[in-house]
Amino acid sequence: MPRFAANLSMMFTELPFIERFAAAAQAGFRAVEFLFPYEYPAEQIAGELRRHQLTLALFNTQPGDTAAGEWGLSALPGREEEARRDIDMALEYALALDCRQVHVMAGVVPQGADPAACRETFIANLRYAADKFAPHQRRVMVEALSPGVKPDYLFSSQYQAIAIVDDVARDNVFFQLDTFHAQLVDGNLQHLIREYAGRYGHVQIASLPDRNEPDDGEINYPWLFRLFDEVGYDGWIGCEYKPRGETTAGLSWLAPYR
Repeated sequence: MPRFAANLSMMFTELPFIERFAAAAQAGFRAVEFLFPYEYPAEQIAGELRRHQLTLALFNTQPGDTAAGEWGLSALPGREEEARRDIDMALEYALALDCRQVHVMAGVVPQGADPAACRETFIANLRYAADKFAPHQRRVMVEALSPGVKPDYLFSSQYQAIAIVDDVARDNVFFQLDTFHAQLVDGNLQHLIREYAGRYGHVQIASLPDRNEPDDGEINYPWLFRLFDEVGYDGWIGCEYKPRGETTAGLSWLAPYR
């Protein structure tokens, strides 16, 4: 039976962020994820998780200067000190929030930069993160982002993500299988799910093409959920979608899995 985590950066946005934990629990979720926790003291978020008996499935490292187009620093040559500071901060939050895994954001390749040099920088920073996280039994995630969502991100294909994980060569580094991005770039989701079972450490979902609830569009999610069960995936499935309307009004798809 699949287990779902509400993405609080995209769901329940009718409410202030700190009130979304209660809303997710009331809607039947037993886990949450979000992009970034850093605007809030870890103790405050930990209190919400405890109060509502929620597991934190995932969050990201800092994005950098988003107004300047940044979306992560770990693949930017010359920014290693900042990137590793952000990795250290993410580990502090992961420990305080009892979160088992963190997505280390690579970044957008700057205009004129060498993508190969950016990839090498990312691999070095991932090794740093993996070695810092390992003594605490924490895992590092790597995620490919489709060009339509994040142009010029370091990599867009699941197969590029898998190759990076292979090159990092650390047991606690996994790729993050977002089926929305994967269908846009790679397709053949059943092959990815079957062939790389055990290699992806977290899953995220949304409909295609509109990135709404997983009950419409070209992806047959009930079939994929059965496939995840078949291959033995027992991690959380993050609901990283934009509700068509008020969040709870669109949760009828969740009823069979509660």
